Amino acid sequence: MPTVPMFPLEVAMLPGEGLPLRIFEPRYAALVRDCLAAEEPAFGTVLIAAGREVGGGDTRSDVGVLAHITECADTGDGHYRLKTAIRERIRVLEWLPDNPYPRAVVELWPDQPGESVTVDAIRDIEDRMVALFERIAEARGAQVNARDIVAGADESGDAAKWLYALTARLPMGQADRYAVLAAPTAADRVAALSEAVDTVTAMVEFQLSE
Repeated sequence: MPTVPMFPLEVAMLPGEGLPLRIFEPRYAALVRDCLAAEEPAFGTVLIAAGREVGGGDTRSDVGVLAHITECADTGDGHYRLKTAIRERIRVLEWLPDNPYPRAVVELWPDQPGESVTVDAIRDIEDRMVALFERIAEARGAQVNARDIVAGADESGDAAKWLYALTARLPMGQADRYAVLAAPTAADRVAALSEAVDTVTAMVEFQLSE
């Protein structure tokens, strides 16, 4: 199993997203230099379950993603600006000592076999998201075509990518995003995203009722 540099974040990143980063901590500057020296400049990232990104001492989740560096600007004094593309999902098998940055033994973790996911089930989630966005727009007196917000999420024709794309469009908490990411199967991901839509909808209705 490969050992990869790790960059824990206070955000649960999802495959298909982009991640810009401003690097200023010396340990993560070292991570960037090591990544750029590798054949494939990439590092893993996981959600920080407790603690903060800066300074260490954080508690880390065990499911994350690989971030592939697509652009890097050296801004001097050991600072960098990165653009990365989030691709494969990974699972951490073992955390290694920070030396000087976090490292872990990981494995790629594609969706596991499970119940099939129907297009109708995902379209139902889309419809509920659209209804939610329309409710928010109505409350704010805004003119929004809510259907445009979910448009294009199904471009790949792949259920996993479709669900990740919808998740990225829903304003939810990091724990809910992580639940979608960490779902073992596509069917579990449908259930996690459906529950997240219910949670956000209930929160919006509660706020509007006050």
